[in-house]
Amino acid sequence: MEKIYRIATKEDLTRLWQKNVDRHPGDPRWAQWAKEYIAYNETGQAVTFAVVLDGEPVGEATLLLSPECGAIEGRLCLADGKAVGNVNALRIEKPWEGQGHISRLVGVLEQYAREHGVTELTIGVDAWETRNLAIYLHWGYDQFVLGGEEDGGLVLYYKKIL
Repeated sequence: MEKIYRIATKEDLTRLWQKNVDRHPGDPRWAQWAKEYIAYNETGQAVTFAVVLDGEPVGEATLLLSPECGAIEGRLCLADGKAVGNVNALRIEKPWEGQGHISRLVGVLEQYAREHGVTELTIGVDAWETRNLAIYLHWGYDQFVLGGEEDGGLVLYYKKIL
């Protein structure tokens, strides 16, 4: 099986987001998020990375760079358009979970960030997602930044110095 971890092409983005929308029928937020994230990539406010297996994009991670991105809400401690970026929208299709693909993809994202002057990365996790929190701590996102209510739940943000 050919495994590629790369900056998502426009086609990758379109395919990944269509799958996300299809997996959430009846939830219009996913179609809106698809438009927003594709636009962020087009304007340079974000860079999405893709896990591509045998030519099919099956996972993603987005580096939000601009405080103007909706998920950042102007919080400069999460992304400031210069030295601070946010790791966002980590997703992998179910058959590929637990195989290290997202860990490798985050490594590619972090290397890109370093090469482009980002010196610290932040990541958010829903407080109830203890498995994800353990993974993020293992990756080195171990400095608490802030917590707050988002979409009806507590989200905790941590950072990593690159």
